[in-house]
Amino acid sequence: MTPDQIQDLFTRNDGSYAFARWGRPIAPIVFGVQDETLSVVKGAIEAVATLAGHQMSETDPELGSNLMVFFFRDWDELLAVPDLDRLIPDLTPLVARLKAADASQYRAFRFDGENAIQAAFVFLRMSGPLAQMPAETLALTQAVQVMLMWGDRAFAETSPLAVLPDTGATILRPEIAGVIAAAYDRMMPVAADDASHSLRLYARLQGPTA
Repeated sequence: MTPDQIQDLFTRNDGSYAFARWGRPIAPIVFGVQDETLSVVKGAIEAVATLAGHQMSETDPELGSNLMVFFFRDWDELLAVPDLDRLIPDLTPLVARLKAADASQYRAFRFDGENAIQAAFVFLRMSGPLAQMPAETLALTQAVQVMLMWGDRAFAETSPLAVLPDTGATILRPEIAGVIAAAYDRMMPVAADDASHSLRLYARLQGPTA
C-alpha cells in the first residue's frame, strides 16, 4: 500500500485524520444469536486480535464487557434493551436517523484519557444483503472494523476481505492485515490525529528494519 492509501484508511469525511486502537484487553459479548454463531463471532474477534498481538479477556474491570455486538431485525428493538441509552448517548434520535437512512449497521466507540479505544458497540440489522452473508464472512468483517477506528470511507468501495480462488475460503486481505499489525506495534501510539502517523505505519509495512 502507498502512504496515501494508508492515510485514506483513517481519514474522516471532513478531511481530518483520526486513528485509535484498543488500549486494553478486549472482552466481547454478543447478543441476539445462537450458540454456533456466537462462537463464530468470538472466534473472528480472537483471530484478528491475535494478528494484532493484542490481548483478549473474559471481563473488563470497569464495564464487564467492553465490546458489545448486537444482532437484531429492526432498529426499534434497541430502544427496548435495558440501560442501552446509558451507554449510547441520544439513543432514540440515533435510532430514528438509522431507520430513516435504512442503515444495516452502525458502530460506536468510547475512548479513554489517552484517546485509545475503551469500548465499542456494534449494531447489525439482519435484513437484506447482511442477512444473506455467511456468518464467517460477516464476523470477520466486523472484527476487522472494530479492531481500529477506521476512516468513514475506509471499506466503502473495497472489502477488507478477499476470497481465495483455489479454495473459496474468505481471508483478511494481506495489506489490511499488515496495517492492523503495524498499528499495534508497541512503538506506535494508541491514538493519532496527524496524518504523519500514516507514514509511520507505511514504514513498518516495508519490513522489520524500517
